[in-house]
Amino acid sequence: MRKIFFALFLIGIYSCSKNTIEKPKNLIPKDKMISILYDVSLLEAVKTQNINGGISSKNINKFIFNKYKIDSIQFKENNHYYASDIEEYKKMFEEIKARMEEDNKKLGGNSTLNSNTPQVQ
Repeated sequence: MRKIFFALFLIGIYSCSKNTIEKPKNLIPKDKMISILYDVSLLEAVKTQNINGGISSKNINKFIFNKYKIDSIQFKENNHYYASDIEEYKKMFEEIKARMEEDNKKLGGNSTLNSNTPQVQ
């Protein structure tokens, strides 16, 4: 029984490696994917804070898909592909955080992103 569990465990770990994730046929360039994730993050913040009556997940998706001319399948496949390399995905979110901090400074806001944003480990 232990051998079976161990074998399944190894198969699970192996299947999560970058080598098993195929590059999507409609690969979204990394810089564009960062912009998409940036916009999703901002819209999710609006949704969470219920700013101006809030926004629904359906409207967030519709806005993102129309703005970037993608569909839900393309987004899901690309997000899965980029997330399969955790170090690169972490770097992408560090860029998103830096961009949010820069935009916050431009708007004259406090730099609260450093203290309130969970750190990616």
